[in-house]
Amino acid sequence: MAKKMLMIVTGTDKINSDNKTGIWVSEFTEPYLAFREAGYDVTVASPKGGKAPLDPNSMEEDIPEEWKEAMKRLEETAELKQVSAESYEGVFLPGGHGTMFDFPDDENINSILQYFADHNFPIGAVCHGPAAFVNAVKSDGTSIIDGKKITAFTNEEEESTELDKYMPFMLETSLREKGALFELGAPWSDYAVIDGNFVTGQNPQSSLTTARAFIEVVEGQRKKKFE
Repeated sequence: MAKKMLMIVTGTDKINSDNKTGIWVSEFTEPYLAFREAGYDVTVASPKGGKAPLDPNSMEEDIPEEWKEAMKRLEETAELKQVSAESYEGVFLPGGHGTMFDFPDDENINSILQYFADHNFPIGAVCHGPAAFVNAVKSDGTSIIDGKKITAFTNEEEESTELDKYMPFMLETSLREKGALFELGAPWSDYAVIDGNFVTGQNPQSSLTTARAFIEVVEGQRKKKFE
């Protein structure tokens, strides 16, 4: 049976007229390459499909060749409403400030997350990716993160970017308000949290650790399925 992974990325390209945004490059490329190396066929989707924006602040001078190959997948993303959640074994949401604007209220994201949460299937996210969890609920109406140990970009890290004043909400605060048992490492440290089939990473530095932990969770689920 083919191994299939869904990655959902932001389609928002600006915070305001002075600040461009999008996907934080490493938060997409590192997990994407890890998933591919582990044998997964990866679908990359965004709320409206098409070319996904990259945060200019995340573009490194010397981009590794393998990153460039991965970034080509962002030239033409699938439109989320065309994606069937049932086709995938895991869903992973990279960050970037763009997610703060289009993830929380996207009906298709909320529907996909509801399916995964209802079935206790693997959900992963890093940095601002957990913005998708803010309004996501199970079929019974409870938050998908109520009582879950998770992490995400912290208030302290957000304030240090000096972009906090432009954000529609503070991510850490909102996740706590939804009942998440929020955990945090030192600012800008490589920190990931695993709680059952939920895997989250705190910041860009945590992307690869989070992806590898997520692969282990998905592989564990596959093993149970085929035992």
